[in-house]
Amino acid sequence: MLFHSSLRKELARSFGATLVVLVTIVMTITLIRTLGQASRGIVDPQEVMLAMGYTMVGNMPPVLTLALFISVVGTLSRMHRDSEMVIWFTAGKGPAGLLQPLLAFAWPVIVAVAVLAMVGWPWANRKTTELEDRYGSRGDLQRVAPGQFQESAGGNRVFFLDKDTPDNKSGHNVFIATSERGKEAVTSARAGRVVAEGGSQFLLLSDGQRIERRTGSSAMRVTDFAELGTHVGEATATVRANLPTRTRSTLELLRDPVPAHLGELSWRLGLVLAAINFAVVAINLSSVNPRATRSGNMLFALFTFIVYFNLLNVGQNWISTGRVGFAPFLLGLHGTVLVLSLLWMNRHALAWRFGPRRAADQTGGGR
Repeated sequence: MLFHSSLRKELARSFGATLVVLVTIVMTITLIRTLGQASRGIVDPQEVMLAMGYTMVGNMPPVLTLALFISVVGTLSRMHRDSEMVIWFTAGKGPAGLLQPLLAFAWPVIVAVAVLAMVGWPWANRKTTELEDRYGSRGDLQRVAPGQFQESAGGNRVFFLDKDTPDNKSGHNVFIATSERGKEAVTSARAGRVVAEGGSQFLLLSDGQRIERRTGSSAMRVTDFAELGTHVGEATATVRANLPTRTRSTLELLRDPVPAHLGELSWRLGLVLAAINFAVVAINLSSVNPRATRSGNMLFALFTFIVYFNLLNVGQNWISTGRVGFAPFLLGLHGTVLVLSLLWMNRHALAWRFGPRRAADQTGGGR
């Protein structure tokens, strides 16, 4: 049908433009956030783009859903303003007749949202966690940046080192502040180099001074030294004992249906159901009020999107804490939205069916 094909082409153009804008905005926000994590020592500065890519993969389901929602609302609103919908309604087709061309256009997007939510979301979170763990388990010398104070892996030492060589094997103007075993010490040296001994690494300091005191005491002990060794061995790579729920695969969540896993599963499945519902809700939100501004229905659509996704987050929290069941929440939220949208879409047909019959009944009763 000519109307269906033209509608799908316009939706495709609108969806592509909207997706580019949204991806650009999300990429900018993600880049700023990732750079902030790198400056705080959470992410390796050399892996900023990699961490940003993983984060973008995880954020794509809501981005695709929002792009689909905005494109449908924007396209149908323009058709209402330009009176193109009048031709559609004059042909005896109601708003429900738009479902077929809309779903024919939206189903690839919905499938992409499903794949990214069920597979891409946990994979991206797992890769991001691995980046953070690998960078957090690096050795103390690898943590030191030239001219910057940096905390050790255990959090009990602070290093300052001007490195001389690219391999971080030597340096000058060394400063180390330690707090362990009830003692606080500050060590400074003119130079230092890394030596290996017995499978461990030591920082051998030369021509320096060490100031030491017990915690809570004012007495200090000052020691000058020609050489002093301090252990800075490579930290062993550690794996988190309890991985976050968002990093677990969907199959793992299904195999172990505890409340926390069901809450995460409701979020992933909710992204897919929300994408379907938004395609239906957009038809109802696209009708234009001549007295309202041109962007009025778009603002209301964005407000609807925010409220819907906030309810997804609230539901995930409620299911994880056992306040509500998995199935009742999914049926209560997504089922209610779908039923109300379909009823609102067919309100004119319902009014025509029940209105004249009710009027006839009243007339017969009067006789």
